[in-house]
Amino acid sequence: MASLNKVLIMGNLTKDPEKPRRTPSGMAVIDMRVAMNRKFKTQSGEMKDETCFVNVSVWGRQAETCAEYLRKGSQVLIEGRLKYDEWEKDGQKHNRLSITGERVQFMSAPKQRTETGAGPGPGDDQSDVDVAPMNDSGRGPGPGPVGPAEGDPDDLPF
Repeated sequence: MASLNKVLIMGNLTKDPEKPRRTPSGMAVIDMRVAMNRKFKTQSGEMKDETCFVNVSVWGRQAETCAEYLRKGSQVLIEGRLKYDEWEKDGQKHNRLSITGERVQFMSAPKQRTETGAGPGPGDDQSDVDVAPMNDSGRGPGPGPVGPAEGDPDDLPF
């Protein structure tokens, strides 16, 4: 029987990522919490907001990069897989569905930590940071003005 376990989410971090933990083999791992918002209209015409919170684990070099550049509120696009955990604590069974992030793409400007280890604080001016829009494939700058406006063949650069 064939199966597929693939998840694609885009949302905002609910808090700063913590410093990466290390496995006994030395691999970095971080846990992040991502919030995704959905706005919809009810049958009565009332607008409603719904927020879904998801735990995401990221491993390896990508975990280190996320811990260094992401902050609370950073928008991320995460591709990964669902993971189901079960455990028992104090005689009670618990379970959790989370995401193991295989690829994390920063959708907002990265914010590097300062010497003290903290990122920019609330109200810090980020106006000098340029973010290029992404193209449809999610890789690199999006389409922008390349040459003259369409319609005048005499102005084409070739």
